[in-house]
Order: sequence, then C-alpha cells, then structure tokens
Amino acid sequence: MADAVAECELRAFAIDSAQHGQRLDRALAVLVPEFSRSYLQQLIDSGAVFIDGLGANRSSRKVKVGEGGTIELRPTPQSQAFRPEAMALDVVFEDDHLLVVNKPAGLVVHPAPGNWSGTLLNGLLARDDAAASLPRAGIVHRLDKDTSGLMVVARTRSMMDALVACIAAREVTRQYLVLAHGPWGQVSAKRRVDAPIGRDPRNRLRMAVVHDGKAAATVFDLLQDAAAGCWVRATLETGRTHQIRVHMAHIGHPLVGDETYGGSQVAGMTRQALHAFRLAFVHPVTAQKLEFRAPLPPDMKNALVGWGLRYNESQWLPSHSP
Repeated sequence: MADAVAECELRAFAIDSAQHGQRLDRALAVLVPEFSRSYLQQLIDSGAVFIDGLGANRSSRKVKVGEGGTIELRPTPQSQAFRPEAMALDVVFEDDHLLVVNKPAGLVVHPAPGNWSGTLLNGLLARDDAAASLPRAGIVHRLDKDTSGLMVVARTRSMMDALVACIAAREVTRQYLVLAHGPWGQVSAKRRVDAPIGRDPRNRLRMAVVHDGKAAATVFDLLQDAAAGCWVRATLETGRTHQIRVHMAHIGHPLVGDETYGGSQVAGMTRQALHAFRLAFVHPVTAQKLEFRAPLPPDMKNALVGWGLRYNESQWLPSHSP
C-alpha cells in the first residue's frame, strides 16, 4: 500500500464559468483531460475528490463557479499492468535474440480485464530489463490461459519483427495435442479443416466458424481412438483466436474440459485438454534449425489413462539438442 500511496498525485482544480452548473464528473473530465470520465467517476465514488474542503462523492453533484478543490489521482489496475513481477518461468531455450517458454495451464499471457497482473508478460519484464523496450515484452503469439505448452518470445525488436514475419509466412511449425469428445470413427485419420473464424454473432465472448470471418486452417491427425473420444495432433496453418477449439467443435469433437465450446469436464480435466507440444522454426539470425517438444502435463496424462488411450511419448518428449 505504501508504494500505491507514494504514486498518488494530489491535483488542485478550480471551477470557472465554463463548468458552472455541470455535473462534477463532466467538469473534471474537462479540468483533468488526460483521464477518462469513467476513471474520474471511480475516484469520486471512492472519496478521492474534495471541494472547498468537503468530500464530494457524487458524480451528479452540480458544481458552481468559484469553487475549488483537489482530486487524488490514483494508479488504476490498467496503469500498473505492465510492471515486472518475478515468477518462475520454464525456459527451455534462450540466446541473445529469443527464448522459448513452456507455459503452464492457468498462466495468462497478456494483461487484460480480470487479469491485470501475474501474467507471462509481467514475468518477462522482471526477467529481462530489455523486455520493457519491446511491444508486449516481445510476445509474438499467444496461448489461451488454460492451454499449456510452448511459446517463442523475442528479446530484440529486430527479432520480434522477424518472428512475426515468419509466423505470417507459415514458417513456424506449431503443433498441439488434443483430447476431444467422440470417437473419430471411420473418417480419414488426417483431416484438414479450412473454415473462417470470427466472433460468434450469438455470443460475443466466443469465436465461431462464420462466413465473413478470417481465413483459418488446421490439419488434424488421429493418434488413437476410444469409445469416449479421440487423441489428436493438431497443426496450425493460421493462428486465429481459439482456432483449434473452434475447428474441433465445428467437426463435432469439442475438446474435453472446454465448456465454452461444448465440451465437458470429464476424465479429471477441469480445463480444455490442449497442449502446445511442438515448436519448430529456423532461427532468423543464426539460421539454425530449432525444434522443441514439451512433455504432456500430468492432468492430460491422467485423462489419457482414464480413457484407455496411449501415445508413444518418445515422439514428443523434449529433444536433447534442437
């Protein structure tokens, strides 16, 4: 709390004829223009505004010419979002240009409403001073909060630009392991889904296959089938929000644990059964061929066992040398 108080700014203001008769929040929006009216309303409600020495805690209060007061400008969660926070990160590769992180399920990648702190971005800022000079601390692609697995992060601006270009040119291989509802059945073991993705018109919090969405393509390979569901490898050709989750639901195989897209919490899974297990690309600076594999998290391993599924782990455990 001491740090938060130290960062507060006590600012004086005076009501002139132009603000006379206006609501307090509207007048302050003119007098303190660098802050939003909604933020100023929060400050009024929290008792941070005084007029002529008395607390003014109603945004609708009418102000009068000649009145003067103070407002205590306090840091918002948003203003503190891009701050270093020391945390343990599973870094599987690092050089002067980039690093590869194995993200656990439950870790949010980037600050957003509801998660203004404790994100991967905060951890990157604490780990590397240079990250502060990069957009999004060098993050060039994201995983959902409850998706585990590999991400590449840039450590310089030139590398960030290069990685973004490589991803756009489909020169970065990103493969996932998926446990989904419903047996694969008699259809081909390899299936390419080419279906555009956009906001679900019936629920703006979800994505969906929509005719006017952005182009999206995923290749699915059946690894093993069971009566309850299927064990699948997914290879991204594009990188749309929730792409694998949406495409699997679209073909009738919602992910286990993915209640947003029709899945159920079964086999011990309380999050979507999705793991970014393989990442491969040519290093933009050294031209070295890099390949990384992340072991399957315990919750997905246990779910496989529960469904009587097996997979040859030697094919996707971390390689000794990329």
